[in-house]
Amino acid sequence: MHMGTTEIFLIAMTIIFSVPYLIWRLGGTDYYAPLVVVQIIAGILLGPGIMGRAYPEYYSFVFNPQVVQSLNGIAWWAVMIFVMIAGVELDLKKAWTHRRESSITAGLALGTPLVFGCIAAIGLVGYAGWMGPKAHDWQFVLGVGMSCAVTALPILILLMEKLEILRQPIGQRILRYASLDDIAIWGVLAVILLDWDRVGRQAGFLVVFAIVTKLFRMMMVRIEERDRWYVSFIWLAVCALAADWAGLHFMVGAFLAGAVMDAEWFNQEKMDFLRANILMAVMPVFFLSTGLRTNWAMGGSAVFLVAGVLLVASVAGKLAGIHVAGKILKWEQGEASIIGWLLQTKALIMIIFANILLDKQIITSETFTALLLMAIGSTMLTVPMVAPKLQRVAQLIFKTS
Repeated sequence: MHMGTTEIFLIAMTIIFSVPYLIWRLGGTDYYAPLVVVQIIAGILLGPGIMGRAYPEYYSFVFNPQVVQSLNGIAWWAVMIFVMIAGVELDLKKAWTHRRESSITAGLALGTPLVFGCIAAIGLVGYAGWMGPKAHDWQFVLGVGMSCAVTALPILILLMEKLEILRQPIGQRILRYASLDDIAIWGVLAVILLDWDRVGRQAGFLVVFAIVTKLFRMMMVRIEERDRWYVSFIWLAVCALAADWAGLHFMVGAFLAGAVMDAEWFNQEKMDFLRANILMAVMPVFFLSTGLRTNWAMGGSAVFLVAGVLLVASVAGKLAGIHVAGKILKWEQGEASIIGWLLQTKALIMIIFANILLDKQIITSETFTALLLMAIGSTMLTVPMVAPKLQRVAQLIFKTS
C-alpha cells in the first residue's frame, strides 16, 4: 500500500511521542533521566547511526527527506520560542544588586570549564574528522570549549522545580549565575559566527536592532498583556529573520528577542505554562531531529572516548570553578558542591549551541555526536548527585545571600 507524505509524517510523530514516553513512564527513569533527557536519548537511538543502520529500510521510509524537512520546520519554531523564553527570564536586575557575588561565581562557573574544554579541543585539532570544513582552529577550540561550559537555564529550572528549591533563596541565586552565563554563551557564539565578509551587515543589524528595540519596548509597555503575547511572537520571527540574514544565525536573534523583553510584562504562571506546554507538545520533535544528525562514522569507540574526555573537562571544570568561588565568597561547607552540580546541567542549550556549530560547519557530525553524549551524561548526573547533598544540608535551601 502506497502512503503519502502526510501519513508517513504522522507515523513519525507517533514514534517521536510514544517511544520516549513509554521508556520514561514504564522504566521509571525520572530520578536520573527526566523525560527531556529520555527524549534526547530516543532521538539518538532512532537516528541514522543506530536504528538507521540496523533497519535501513525502515529509516529511509519513515524519515525520508520530505518528512525530515517538515519535522525540521516544527523543531526550528519550537526551539526559537524556548530560547526566547530563556531570554525573557534573564533577571539582570537581581544580578546587578548582588553583582560582586554573581560576577565572581558566574565568571568562574563559565571560565574554568571553558579553559578545560578548550584544552581538550586543542587535542582534537591534530586529528582529522573532528573540525568542520569551514572552521578556523580558534573557532573550533572556542566552540567546543564553550560547549563544555554551557548551563541550560530552561532545564535547570525544571530540575530545580523537581528538587523543590526553585523558589527558595539558593534556587534564585543559581538562576542569577546561570542567567549571566547565558548572556556570555550567546555573546561568545556571536564572536564565533562573526563573518568578516559580512561584518558590515552584522554591524548594521546590531545598530538597527538597538534602535528598533527602544521603539518596541515603548510600545510593549503601552499595550495590554494579552496583546503582548501575540506581539512577542511577531517580534521573535522578525528578530530571528534579521539575525539570520546578517549571518549570525536565527537562534541568536531568538535569544536577543527575549533578552530585551522584561519578565514583568508577562504573567509568570502563564509563562511557566507556555514553557511546559512547548516542552511537552513540540520540543520532542526537536530532540528527534537532533538525533537524526548524529554520526558514528569515526567508529563508536572514538566518539565515546572523545565524549568521555569532554565530560570530564566539563564536570571537573565546573566544580573546580565553583569551589574557587565558594572559597573567595566564604560559602558554607557543601554549598559549592550543590551549586556546581546544578550549574552542570546542559541538555537543551548546549544541544542548540552545538546544532548551530554544526550548521555553520565549525564542527563535524562526529564532534556533534560526542558533544551530545557529553550533554546527556552531565545532565543525567545532576539530580542523583544533588538530591542526597540537599538532604544533608537542608538549611542551605533557606539561606539568603
